[in-house]
Amino acid sequence: MDPVGQKLLQIAKDELGYKEKSNGYTKYGDWYGKHVDKSPAYKTAPWCDMFLAWAADKAGVQDWAGEFASTPQHASWFAKHHAWGHKPEPGAIAFFSFSGGKSIGDIEHVGIVEKVHGDKLSTIEANHNNQLLGAERDVSQVVGYGYPSKVRVNGKPVPGTEKKHQPKHAAPPPSAKTLVSESGPGTQMTQASHSVPEQPSRLVDQGAALTGLLAVVVFGTAALAITKSKVKMPVPSSGVQLRKRGRHHRRPVDLPLGFTVADLDNADAGTAIMPALTVAAAAQAEDREFWGKIAVLEEDDELAFWDSLHSVMAGARTLESSSRAHP
Repeated sequence: MDPVGQKLLQIAKDELGYKEKSNGYTKYGDWYGKHVDKSPAYKTAPWCDMFLAWAADKAGVQDWAGEFASTPQHASWFAKHHAWGHKPEPGAIAFFSFSGGKSIGDIEHVGIVEKVHGDKLSTIEANHNNQLLGAERDVSQVVGYGYPSKVRVNGKPVPGTEKKHQPKHAAPPPSAKTLVSESGPGTQMTQASHSVPEQPSRLVDQGAALTGLLAVVVFGTAALAITKSKVKMPVPSSGVQLRKRGRHHRRPVDLPLGFTVADLDNADAGTAIMPALTVAAAAQAEDREFWGKIAVLEEDDELAFWDSLHSVMAGARTLESSSRAHP
């Protein structure tokens, strides 16, 4: 359907049934004499084409449909704008000659094509039996058709063919795969504030958010495991115990009989007793380094990991000592 003609049809359907006054007066002729061609004579003049001018103005398509009171002049205008033809289609302006003439000068009447049924046309016509009515016409009565949408107006798109703007901010929610790949420790989940999705979309967003949160938990757990794996465990030597740390206490390293911590602090490589203290000093230094590295693990549930490891090693050492005592 011709998009401009479709707008004219919508106006025409709302006006169906309008009837001229007894003296030939119509509101369409009155409007034409005031806005298009200043003359009171149009108030009672034949109004089939003046109605189209009124409807075009009301629909805002007068640049494409034209504003005429004379049907031959209107047809010539379409021909001048290369919008004239002989193929019927809905929305086209049909120009009729009931005398059998086929030239523009023979045109006597005009209407809008609503439907095409083979060689028959359903039209809406003004001044048909002095009213605005629907009619059935044979295509043989048509001289030609004006196609409003084929009229080119500089700098203006044809009404009804403009591209609708598609907002770009209403993006779909990110996929679970995207959230997992971009989430990590410290990632914050935020909710878009520019729109409120329907319930199904909200469920999708919640599922994606839970997936991202799960990724944070997994990555955080993995990071903790890596931290634990990088801490060096001291290798216990015979006669030296690891310091055990609890909530409120520390148990110091057992040193060989006769030696104190001061002796260890003051010892160096040139001291005669250094060889005897090497094992104890090395264990204490490694023990001090060990607890310094895990000082960030303040909670007892984390320390329980190390305490349990200490217990296992202590048990292994006891078993080793027992094996040596009973070969």
